[in-house]
Amino acid sequence: MPTSQQTRHPIIKPPEDYEVPMSPVRDDAALGASEDLDRELDGVPHKVVGLTALFSVMLALLVGFMMLAGGTVSRVAAVVLAVLAIPVLVSTLRTKATRERDHLHPSR
Repeated sequence: MPTSQQTRHPIIKPPEDYEVPMSPVRDDAALGASEDLDRELDGVPHKVVGLTALFSVMLALLVGFMMLAGGTVSRVAAVVLAVLAIPVLVSTLRTKATRERDHLHPSR
């Protein structure tokens, strides 16, 4: 009776024992001195980045539509809206970013 090694194809080998990788996803003891998995890399809350992009695009579309579709009064209103809305948008989102910033895990 042939042995199991003789019945196998020469390319097929028995499985080797592999070490199970232990990545430090939630093992705080395995982290290095400068590693912090809870920290947002740029230090700015990602919700604020998304809101900035959303409101900036919406404001640009509104002002652009007012400039293209309207008359003189609408164009003046678009310029006034842009002059007033951009600083308000920036200051509001800056305040929100400061309030929601992670103070336990600051960025480098």
